Amino acid sequence: MNRTPILSVKELTVSFGNKKQLVEVLHNISFDVFENEIVGIVGESGSGKSVTSLSIMGLLPKKQANFSGNILFEERKLLEITEKEFQNIRGKEIAMIFQEPMSALNPSLKCGFQVAEILRLHLKMNASEAKKETVSLFGKVKLPRPIEIYNSYPHQISGGQMQRVMIAMAIACRPKLLIADEPTTALDVTVQKEIISLLKSIQQETKMAMLFISHDLSLVSEIADRVVVMYKGDIVENETNVEIFKNPKAEYTKALLASRPSLNLRLAKLPTIASIADKSFIPREVKAAERAKAHKQIYTQSPILEITNLEKRYFSNVGMFAKKEIVKAVDDVSFSVFEGETLGLVGESGCGKSTLGRTILQLEKATGGSIKYRGKELTKLSKTEIRNLRKEIQIIFQDPYSSLNPRLMIGQALMEPMEVHGLGTSSNERKERVLSLLKKVGLDESYFHRYPHELSGGQRQRVGIARTIAVEPKLVICDESVSALDISVQAQVLNLLNELKNDFGFTYIFISHDLAVVKYMSDQLLVMNKGKIEELGDADEIYENPQTEYSKKLIEAIPKGI
Repeated sequence: MNRTPILSVKELTVSFGNKKQLVEVLHNISFDVFENEIVGIVGESGSGKSVTSLSIMGLLPKKQANFSGNILFEERKLLEITEKEFQNIRGKEIAMIFQEPMSALNPSLKCGFQVAEILRLHLKMNASEAKKETVSLFGKVKLPRPIEIYNSYPHQISGGQMQRVMIAMAIACRPKLLIADEPTTALDVTVQKEIISLLKSIQQETKMAMLFISHDLSLVSEIADRVVVMYKGDIVENETNVEIFKNPKAEYTKALLASRPSLNLRLAKLPTIASIADKSFIPREVKAAERAKAHKQIYTQSPILEITNLEKRYFSNVGMFAKKEIVKAVDDVSFSVFEGETLGLVGESGCGKSTLGRTILQLEKATGGSIKYRGKELTKLSKTEIRNLRKEIQIIFQDPYSSLNPRLMIGQALMEPMEVHGLGTSSNERKERVLSLLKKVGLDESYFHRYPHELSGGQRQRVGIARTIAVEPKLVICDESVSALDISVQAQVLNLLNELKNDFGFTYIFISHDLAVVKYMSDQLLVMNKGKIEELGDADEIYENPQTEYSKKLIEAIPKGI
């Protein structure tokens, strides 16, 4: 039976710039999407996924973007229609869920108003009809307290709730095609699983077509019927979901599948796109006996860090005349970290992971309890003593861009902490050391004179790691340091962290909401929930045999692939 696709992308080429200097970002790509079908588009940053979706939505700047080929939506040529005609299609017939809800939602307008506005614009509802329908939509996307969220501003609700508001907005007019562009990238695995289930159930109910865009193949396997794999502006594979996972043909697809840490096999080093492409990757499994031997060496010594009954409380005002509410971000937490160990710290957003990390660093003052580093009580140190201690305890931040000064060149940013801590006798010596560090983290000398905005996310994260190790710390806290990276870049950074640990003898506290990554990196695993420790033990044992319902829920939410 010959079906007509609802969307047909035909030999689409997109380039940016002027006629003198055109940069081609999509190269002659073609694919179809049929009614009641979910098509996944997978690839890393720069592969052309988002340019493809923005071309379909007509959201690329006409003056900078040059197109050839065509995009047919129900036989209408989208590249040839006027902006006014597009406005009647966009939001009503083709809708989009954007990657970052905080920047896609207007912070100065209430959530309900923003959804109701679309209903009034496209479906010509009056104010009360639009409000009633919006509250109903909020219930459909399983938002708690729909009326309260209708009257809330975006900053007053969580990331997962904001994403649900975006989904409600996208499905408000019952579109024929829904484009979901990385809709779960920054979300916890449990919230991610809920959003995937929600999108699938809405799609099954409405029979709409969907384009689901992600850099995570195992996540796409949970939702898509067919998968389009993109690499540097080309489609390298376009097959059914099962075929892609059971029998990938393109080397790039194989590399994407292999780059994510395996839950059942512990490799000494993760494969990367480059190491699979040049066939230099030789897998070596870390056996249980080898791991036990390393642990015996680590855990027979005294701990480098001892946390006892640690508490961090905040006070939140819930109204002008209301009582102050106490929020226990860290609630009676006790554990030890041993030299040479990687302690994984995992849990959902708001469980207290990052607050615990910042309290150890003394960026936040503990409300109660004890933090001892090499027997020294950190909570009683003066500001000068804490500043001197910064050299030994460092942090790699989640977002390297906001933690780097945009006005400083990379070389200056790396030399600055050395000067503060009196490392190196001259600027020349420090420069030589910085060049050596750049090489160590896989960047060449040219990066010394670049600014942060000239680097990709993975390159900035490498700079963040170089800056951290520049002062030769003993204990490094990695706070969600790979959560925003593509799968293959993530594999490179995880390999780098392990190499540096072996070379410099670092001890890591590795914080993440991605249990697959934490399990791969960690010796011991600490599971947090609502400020308390749910479970603490060997990473492999907790994964194999979780003792609490919360740990089981986290493990079950990990995308497993087919």
